[in-house]
Amino acid sequence: MSGISLALAMLIANPVILGATPGPITGPETPADTVQAEMDLHARMTIDVAVHGLGPYRFLIDTGSQRTVVSTALAGKLGLAMGPQVRVVGIAGVHDVATAQIDSIDIGPRSFYDLTVPLLERQNMGADGILGTDSLQHQRVLLDFAHNTISIGDPKELGGRRDFEIIVQAKRRSGRLILTDAMIDGVRTDVVIDTGASGTVGNRALQRTLARKSRSQDRMTGTLASVTGQELPVDLAVAGKLELGHIGVANVLIAYADAPAFRELKLDKRPAIFLGMRELRAFKRIAIDFSTRKVLFDLVEPQ
Repeated sequence: MSGISLALAMLIANPVILGATPGPITGPETPADTVQAEMDLHARMTIDVAVHGLGPYRFLIDTGSQRTVVSTALAGKLGLAMGPQVRVVGIAGVHDVATAQIDSIDIGPRSFYDLTVPLLERQNMGADGILGTDSLQHQRVLLDFAHNTISIGDPKELGGRRDFEIIVQAKRRSGRLILTDAMIDGVRTDVVIDTGASGTVGNRALQRTLARKSRSQDRMTGTLASVTGQELPVDLAVAGKLELGHIGVANVLIAYADAPAFRELKLDKRPAIFLGMRELRAFKRIAIDFSTRKVLFDLVEPQ
C-alpha cells in the first residue's frame, strides 16, 4: 500500500496513546535476526536485502501487501527470468503487471526461495522492492520504532509475549492479519495492520457509520497514491479514538476512499481500516505474528 500527502498529515495533531502505563524494558532481540531499518519520506520502514546474493537493495516492509514485489529497474539489472502477467490490487486501483522469477531473497541470516514477484515502478514504490506477507508467513515481524530496527524470526526467539502491553488475536485472510475487535469512536471496526502505508485508510462503510453518529465531523479532501502508480480521491477526517484491547489511540487521521483493496479482502460492507505508519509509530514496538495470528503492542515510556 502507499499513502496520503505527507503535508496533509502534518496539519493534524500527532496520534497519542491513552490509558495505560508501559512495562519494564528488557534486552534486545536476537541480534542475528535483527536488521537496521531506515525511514523513507512517508515514515515507512525499509531494510537492506540481497537478491540472488547481490545487493544490498532497499525493500519496504509491507504487511498490507500479499505479494513480495520487485522494481522493473532491479529486475532488468539482475536479468531476472520473466513470468506470467498477474493482477495487482492496490489501494487506489487494479493493475495488470508482469512478473519475474526470484531464486532467493536474503534478509540478514534468513533466506526466502523460489518467488514469483510482480514488477512495479520504483518511483511509485519508493524502494527497490516490497517484502509482502508471502515472505513473512510463519514468522514474527518485530518493528522497533525506538531503535529503528526490524527483526524477523520465531516468536519465542524474539521474546515471546514479554513486555507487550496489548496482545490482540487476529484472523487471517489472503495472507493478511485482520483485527476484528477494534473500536473507532464507538464503532466496531476491522483493522488491517499496514506497514506499507504512510497513513490510515478507511472504507465508506466506516465513514457513513461515523457520520450518522457525529454530524459535525470536519473534513478535508486529498489524494491517495498507490504503489501501482494510480491515484484515488479521498475524504480526510480525524477520529477521536481507536481502541485496541484496553489501549486507546487518539487523533487518528483517516482517509476515506472506495479502495479496491477493501473489496478484495471482503471488507467493503462493514467498517474497516488499513492502519498505517502515522498511527503505528505512536507505539514503541509492534510484533506481528503470522504463525499464531497475534499482533502485540508495546507502549512508549511517558515523558
